[in-house]
Amino acid sequence: MRRLPGALWRWTKRGLALLVLFILLMQLWYLGWVAWWRFVTPGMTSFMELRLAELREKNPNYELRHQWQPYEKISVHLKRAVVAAEDDKFIDHEGFDWEGIQKAMEKNEKKGRIVAGGSTISQQLAKNLFLSASKTPWRKAQEAVITLMLETLWDKRRILEVYLNVVEWGEGIFGAEAAAKRYFGTTAARLGPEQAARLAVMLPAPRRFEKNPYSGYLNGRTQLILGRMYYATVPQ
Repeated sequence: MRRLPGALWRWTKRGLALLVLFILLMQLWYLGWVAWWRFVTPGMTSFMELRLAELREKNPNYELRHQWQPYEKISVHLKRAVVAAEDDKFIDHEGFDWEGIQKAMEKNEKKGRIVAGGSTISQQLAKNLFLSASKTPWRKAQEAVITLMLETLWDKRRILEVYLNVVEWGEGIFGAEAAAKRYFGTTAARLGPEQAARLAVMLPAPRRFEKNPYSGYLNGRTQLILGRMYYATVPQ
């Protein structure tokens, strides 16, 4: 009986060692994909797979609307609008906007619920590529690690290019090209300033906002972003 605590401790140490090894291997797996996608166009992201599975429960033949477009074939108006609406310090920060996070925490505490996230474009991309929409501490920690990988291995142009091509813009709609066709019957390259601003303000809740993309709230937000987007700095 006296040996039991010792044996239990040895098994506990082995279990912890295996857990640490598993976590390290998982980080290497993420790092490998981040390095690969620096040069290669990502296919299905984690978010796309999750949404497709949900939609195929209703329609087994459902296909997502998504078409990759290189950075130079995406309207500069959309680039500026998205940076102005989602992450106005995108060019300057290293993955995290600490001031924005602090403001979001204060706003959430004041409201008594989560109404603001404070996530940068880099953080949102990390989540979209690999993770889920859950808000668990583990998911947020993993998001932070992947964000550091993206900021270390990719430049800002690549981060914004991939983000604009994989972000969700409505039910089954992913990327700027599919969004431009869905809402305006045009291409991502031909989006005008107001169209770009309207798409940008839909990003926080695209599946909800697509039901009424010309609501009073979105109209007001669109005008606000139109006034700010020309001051936004984007990668060349």
